[in-house]
Amino acid sequence: MRLPSLTHLRCFEAAARHQSFTAAGEEMGLTQSAVSKKIKELELDLGFALFQRIGRGVVLTAAGQGLAADLAQDLGALRVSLQKAVAAGAGRSALRIAVLPTFANRWLIPRLPDFFASYPEIELNLSTRLDPFDFAQDPFDLAIHYGRDNWPGARMVELFGEQMIPVAAPGFFATHALDRSDNLPDVPLVHLDSRSDAWGDWFAAAGVAGQPRQEGRYFDQYSMVIGAAVAGLGAAIVPYDMVAQELEAGVLMQLPGPGLSSAKRYYLVRPHGAATQAVQDFETWLRRQLRQKQV
Repeated sequence: MRLPSLTHLRCFEAAARHQSFTAAGEEMGLTQSAVSKKIKELELDLGFALFQRIGRGVVLTAAGQGLAADLAQDLGALRVSLQKAVAAGAGRSALRIAVLPTFANRWLIPRLPDFFASYPEIELNLSTRLDPFDFAQDPFDLAIHYGRDNWPGARMVELFGEQMIPVAAPGFFATHALDRSDNLPDVPLVHLDSRSDAWGDWFAAAGVAGQPRQEGRYFDQYSMVIGAAVAGLGAAIVPYDMVAQELEAGVLMQLPGPGLSSAKRYYLVRPHGAATQAVQDFETWLRRQLRQKQV
């Protein structure tokens, strides 16, 4: 079949993502009526409806949902191809790396000035991915994974483990007398949704009698947990590497007691097969960062 216009496809992808023709138009610099017209033309080309018009709103049809999911991936791959072509045209390489948001913000990005100084010919494109994916379907060159050595169809290089420590803002520390860990059962705590048992494990390791408070103050990203601790919303248990700067600056204090080691690790992941020079350079640089971390 004849391929529809790229503009029509982009209008549809934006409208599907926003569930709104108006928001899609604002993103693309078009009027709502122009987006609506292009999507109607796309529906005529395809021979089926992509949206149901309900009142003044729109909802994707089942066929529209399938196309939107595939198209988002295809357009993402097209953007990557164009970025790599632009980089190649300028005599450079480009790597697309899937990252965990807190790891990227707290550990990787602060170190990237050194990478770009060492490898000025390589550009990086970082995108968030929380779970393993198929490299054949989602065209990343590399991924940072936290978990176990269980990513099918990929080569995994272990980076480092995670040491969890309890922290609190200085004012919160003083108010709740957290120099004594036996005060913790009565103290408001901050929790990460996906590791809600971390405080219980730490209480057991530290020999603290009683149970940690479980009510309220749950967040789904470590960056928010750390922000909540800095704001004095409660004590938090977080990876040491993610709060080293706050500890050094004195905006967080470590509570007395043991660190808590996790069985999970951080890994650098890539597809099987020969690695490009840019991938090898990034892995070499990352290993150098880890050696410096251990000094």
